[in-house]
Amino acid sequence: MKVDTFTLKRQYEQIKDELKGPIEKVMASGGFILGEDVGFFEKEFAAYCGVKYGIGVNSGTDALFLACLACGIGKDNEVITPTYTYIATSFGISIAGAKPVFVDTEEKTYSIDVSKIEKAITKKTKAILLVHLYGHPADMDPVIEIAKKHKLKIIEDCAQAHGALYKNKKVGSFGDAACFSFYPTKNLGAFGDGGMITTNSEEVKDRALLLRDYGRKGRYENIIKGYNSRLDTLQAAILRVKLKHLDKWNEKRIKNAELYTKLFKEKKMDITLPYEADYAKHIYHQYTVRIKNRKEVMEKLADKGICPLIHYPIPVHLQECYKELGYKKGDFPVAEKCCEEIMSLPMYPELTEEEIRYVVDSIKTAS
Repeated sequence: MKVDTFTLKRQYEQIKDELKGPIEKVMASGGFILGEDVGFFEKEFAAYCGVKYGIGVNSGTDALFLACLACGIGKDNEVITPTYTYIATSFGISIAGAKPVFVDTEEKTYSIDVSKIEKAITKKTKAILLVHLYGHPADMDPVIEIAKKHKLKIIEDCAQAHGALYKNKKVGSFGDAACFSFYPTKNLGAFGDGGMITTNSEEVKDRALLLRDYGRKGRYENIIKGYNSRLDTLQAAILRVKLKHLDKWNEKRIKNAELYTKLFKEKKMDITLPYEADYAKHIYHQYTVRIKNRKEVMEKLADKGICPLIHYPIPVHLQECYKELGYKKGDFPVAEKCCEEIMSLPMYPELTEEEIRYVVDSIKTAS
């Protein structure tokens, strides 16, 4: 048996008939840039997240750096952020002209270690940019308390957490701004790149709208230096269809995760399973486990038609592109340990029970 790490083919087969009408409507209209579906989707996704405003942009990375700029972050500022995440998080800070200041991760949830944040604050600190990694929310209440105490902005990286809940409230609604990716593999994915900034701040919304579209007020009146970062109308139309299915798909991910966990526990394997905090609803963008003999296990799994992914093999503070910041191995031991042991198993709503059992049995044999 071969088990795909991820596939969109099954999902497409389920919704292809629903997609035909909206796609044909956009194609017939010719309104490919900032057409009406963009505005509709912005409102619908903002409502889904429980916020006032949504600003569609062309990628999750652009959402991050434009959110930083919209929050007034730039040169000579520092932004506290976890080192254990995809590098786009820190790139958002760097592209805005600020300096990322890394902190370690919390070993159970893989979110930012809140207890390490205050030690990293300096006179230059402007914001905390946290990540709801793998679909598990970060612990927001203490972060909000620290931000208020030190008068810092909060930006949420929700690229892997569409629909995740913190104390029954959706992520993307806690910070001064929040950033989503609609990369095809996300829980809510487009047929290409796409992103969204969500916010309750009219000021952040207005500035983000300018920044994404050349800083222009009218067609040829540019009041700030902006960018070309607009969510395509075609992608917005597709995402409007898929948004209606998101909660159902998330629930299927949760059930798949529950089956994985049940089977692993039955086999009593020496493996660290995903954790869900009392305050959280995990929506399992990834089902990540930690295993000490990862390389050997992955090689054996490949022979069985299973190719897990590593999210992520190198913590951001040890990436060559950030060597000028002066971090060294051992600075963030939890993150470094996770990078050596983490393994992401096949996870998508359409995964079958037979496939999950095959993956678990194969890991048992391989380890």
